[in-house]
Amino acid sequence: MIWKRKSQASIETNGAAETEIPVADTQSSVTLVEAFPSTPFYERPANEGELWRDPTAREPGPMLPRFIASAADDIESASADRLSRRRLALRDALGASQPVVMREAFAGRHDPMGRLITAIEEQRVHVVIYGERGIGKTSLAHVFAETAREARYHVIYASCGTAANFSDMFRSILARIPRIFHTSVLPNSAEAEAGDNFDIMLPNGEYGARELADVLSGVVGTRVLVILDEYDRVVDVNFRRDVAELIKNLSDRAARVQLIITGVALNLDELIGYAPSIRRNITGLPMTPMTKAEMRELLRMGERAADIVFGDDAVETIGQMAGGSPYLVRLLGHQAGLITLDARRDRVNEADARKAVELVIREWQASLPRRVQSNLSREEAKTHWQLLVAAARAGSSADGWFTVDDVYAEMGGALSALAIERDLKLFVNTVDLLERREGPGDPHFRFGYPGVASLLMMSAAMARLVA
Repeated sequence: MIWKRKSQASIETNGAAETEIPVADTQSSVTLVEAFPSTPFYERPANEGELWRDPTAREPGPMLPRFIASAADDIESASADRLSRRRLALRDALGASQPVVMREAFAGRHDPMGRLITAIEEQRVHVVIYGERGIGKTSLAHVFAETAREARYHVIYASCGTAANFSDMFRSILARIPRIFHTSVLPNSAEAEAGDNFDIMLPNGEYGARELADVLSGVVGTRVLVILDEYDRVVDVNFRRDVAELIKNLSDRAARVQLIITGVALNLDELIGYAPSIRRNITGLPMTPMTKAEMRELLRMGERAADIVFGDDAVETIGQMAGGSPYLVRLLGHQAGLITLDARRDRVNEADARKAVELVIREWQASLPRRVQSNLSREEAKTHWQLLVAAARAGSSADGWFTVDDVYAEMGGALSALAIERDLKLFVNTVDLLERREGPGDPHFRFGYPGVASLLMMSAAMARLVA
């Protein structure tokens, strides 16, 4: 509907047909006119007291929001002010929605990077990178891949999933290795000119680790690095067995191929399993929480990019909330920086950092299903808050399962094991927050919905801060 106004009173229209709505404080009225009148809107004579839209206006009302940058990440709009550019620069430096893929955005973690390079270059072993979620494993793998490619390694990255199939995954990996790097192919031969890849040398259909190693042992003229990221998501025990067998075969043949496996785990055995025959062929690289110095270095990247300064009190708050997680340092630092820029200030203070924490907690809570939010707000959850927080910390393994003994250790003996098991069962049956799995040994528990554990730990850290 297009409307004309006979008074200065403002109304909202719901698109009904022409109607007169009386205005309480005047004798005039507001008339709604059909969207397509017989006489064009812009040709109608403007009577005294009426407000008409400018016929030259390209868009009625306030200008709608626009993108600042193009899809090529170029800031093309002439109207983009310095504040907008600083916001985009802060996003590029501290954005937490994606892993770091370039060295320019990678801070801290110099020691793990050095150890990874040493293991590949000097020890010639396969490497397993493990640690908690959000600790920087994928970012390390991506930045290492860029560094290795500069040294002319042939690096292939593959992300694992729950439906990962050994034959299909490695067929796609070998499809990215040019056949010219195989010992059976001469530089000027027809095979070399054809531009084929290693996958054509694999048997049709399913094959095993031995057949794959037969092909990969022929690599010459380069070294191949295969990164299997998110390996913890693989549920097929045959896949894991075949990968372990592949590591042994490649090592026994001194093949110029090495595997780098990353995944959420507390130790090496959670990812690889107990396989003594390959232990001498692999090295574990645990990713530990960032130190205060590393977290400070990460925030300095945001300072340089957006021309802001994180005050010491803000750094301390972000560090306490993040708990050494690079993901949380980036997330909280980004939000705190945006709050500061929107306030037209250049220094991030403690209040900005706390607002960022509160914003993140609200967003996490809002992302949970309504049922989960309701259960977290129940009196039982408030009464057993410390137990739930301890359970969240105990469930930091790859699959999220924990035992009564794990929670007992987190609580430092504040409750007996019998009391902990009794209270955990309450959140399985009465309050639907936990799942329970029976099996050999003690029962296992885990939170039924992803994200609850992170929300609990962040809320607990915030509560300690303001106490």
